[in-house]
Amino acid sequence: MGAWRRVAGVAVVVLAGAVTAAPGRAEPVTSAGLRDAVTPAGMTRHLVALQGIADRHGGSRVAGRPGYEASVAYAAGVLEQSGYRVTRQDFEVATFLPLGPSAVTGPDGAVEHSVLAYSGSGDAEAAATVPVGDGRGCAAADFGPANAATVVILDRGGCSFADKATRAELAGAAAVVVRNDGAGALTGTLGTGFTGGIPVVGVAGDAAQVAAGTVLRVVVNAERGRATSANLLAETRGGDPGTVVMVGAHLDSVAEGPGVNDNATGVAAVLEIAAALARQVPRNTVRFALWGAEESGLLGAEHYVAGLPDAERRRVALYLNVDMIGSPNFGRFVYDGDGSAYPGAAPAGSAAIERLFRDHFAAEGLAAGESAMDGRSDYGPFTAAGIPAGGLFTGAEGIKSAAQAVQYGGTAGAPFDPCYHRACDGLANVNMRALDEMADALAHAVAVYAQDASAVAAPEVAAVSRR
Repeated sequence: MGAWRRVAGVAVVVLAGAVTAAPGRAEPVTSAGLRDAVTPAGMTRHLVALQGIADRHGGSRVAGRPGYEASVAYAAGVLEQSGYRVTRQDFEVATFLPLGPSAVTGPDGAVEHSVLAYSGSGDAEAAATVPVGDGRGCAAADFGPANAATVVILDRGGCSFADKATRAELAGAAAVVVRNDGAGALTGTLGTGFTGGIPVVGVAGDAAQVAAGTVLRVVVNAERGRATSANLLAETRGGDPGTVVMVGAHLDSVAEGPGVNDNATGVAAVLEIAAALARQVPRNTVRFALWGAEESGLLGAEHYVAGLPDAERRRVALYLNVDMIGSPNFGRFVYDGDGSAYPGAAPAGSAAIERLFRDHFAAEGLAAGESAMDGRSDYGPFTAAGIPAGGLFTGAEGIKSAAQAVQYGGTAGAPFDPCYHRACDGLANVNMRALDEMADALAHAVAVYAQDASAVAAPEVAAVSRR
């Protein structure tokens, strides 16, 4: 593990530029060698470059807009300079772009909120009501005549945000406010299939003004459209083509901000590992992927997996994902591949990936916890297709507990990332210690599986080298 520091504005501006693979003879892949080659300085160069792209394109790198295209060009250039042949995979996406400020106003003034992506537009001012049935609003029977022409307040959970909003709109609601199940304004997407016409926003669970009987005004001014986005793919020139190890991160940001922690941090780690691996000789093929339109609903990864012929899909031994690995108030989370903390149905082999990551952190003397494999990031389409997957995460809008503050340091009672999906997700929103530790863990996993992925196919094979 190299030296670390927190990124902070001008302290890193001088590091901008692309990474070029150093000349020299190829060397066998080792965990120690790959970890040593992936440095905070190298990753910082990519963070600065992607922040700069957002700055030059209206403050974001959202899919379907020029800021994303510039991000694609930058990442493709880095990979090509490292010696890879880069494939661009285009696909069509639905877009959602703010055209003006949004607002939620209660009796005492403005309420902190987030517009759910693909919301309808409008300016609704009406009495607030709650469902006559279940407060989550997942069934038609939850709504009644009392909810018509009102701002309906719904609780998170039970079904998708789109289902809630659709049910409320069919019942005649003028707008929908979804309450989070904790502190911090709820963020999320209604999905590209949502075509409702009413404003839909999220607020914190403890938003005092958002209560039945108050008068709320909800304003959303946005545009839904269509555009082209792209995935980038690059793979090692050597290695067994019958065993493909995939490593990926999403390249796009939300429309609200530059997306430096979410997810330039994951991109930076992938680009640095790719550059280092270009100088080594893996036994297996390693394929790197940078996904488009993850923030629109995992669209890039879904497009890629859906287009894999059966024979090609069977060649993919596993997928490793990194999404948000530099959160300021970080935790060290490994995707729960064995379902021990968050029961689920991850494909066989995912447990072995989790164990490898957890063993790495234990060997480094670092505490690590588990993150649910709930399909929230780009591993989702892979696991749905039966491909083993794993990955790393340092926390989003969730609140750090007192026990987690003891484990990882930081501040209990505060979000892991206070700038999640916000304009402040810039360079100062990255903890370089977290990024360095997580990139080391990813590099270790890539090195192990680049040489031997049999532990995923046969989980009883557990011995791996950290040399």
